[in-house]
Amino acid sequence: MFDILLRPLKDKVLDPCAKLLGRFLSPHAVTLISLLLGAASVTAVFYGRLGAALILWILNRITDGLDGAVARVTGKSSDIGGYIDIMADFLIYAALPIAFALQSPTEGILTAAAVLLASFYINAGAWMYLSALLEKRGRASTREVTAVTMPEGLIGGTETVIFFTLFFLLPQYLLILFYIMAALTFVAAAQRMAWALRKL
Repeated sequence: MFDILLRPLKDKVLDPCAKLLGRFLSPHAVTLISLLLGAASVTAVFYGRLGAALILWILNRITDGLDGAVARVTGKSSDIGGYIDIMADFLIYAALPIAFALQSPTEGILTAAAVLLASFYINAGAWMYLSALLEKRGRASTREVTAVTMPEGLIGGTETVIFFTLFFLLPQYLLILFYIMAALTFVAAAQRMAWALRKL
């Protein structure tokens, strides 16, 4: 919901770093670093090292923003780069809730994690196929913060980062946070489906 509004601030902060980083690393290399940091965060969560996991998560999010910035400022943007980037994001977004659920002693947490992952799955279907249809019809947006058109919804990248960060900071409330995020993500999927029914 806030991704487009925050895009100018994100570019202002990351572009100077991206110009420097682009002298030494390709966008793909930055994506790989981001993925490795995310995987390290998942591992740290699994072993209950939430402080270290939070730091690794923050570094994962920073480098995730940097790969696209490096691609843009170096003129190396590509479809395959955007594809690899979003696949890396989905991998970490799926693995972290599982790691939290397996590490948490809270009763019912595995069910909550399953509901959360189901909401991700349905929301992904709601926008990914729609994105492909918009591209097919030549109605792709020029306002996007990702490599493809993603119709706006209640839950986007910014909100996902906020919720996942809360998982680290408030592990005692994981159950309710999982269910709240799942509910909002289902709303986002419904918004995109309603948009498609009106516009297509």
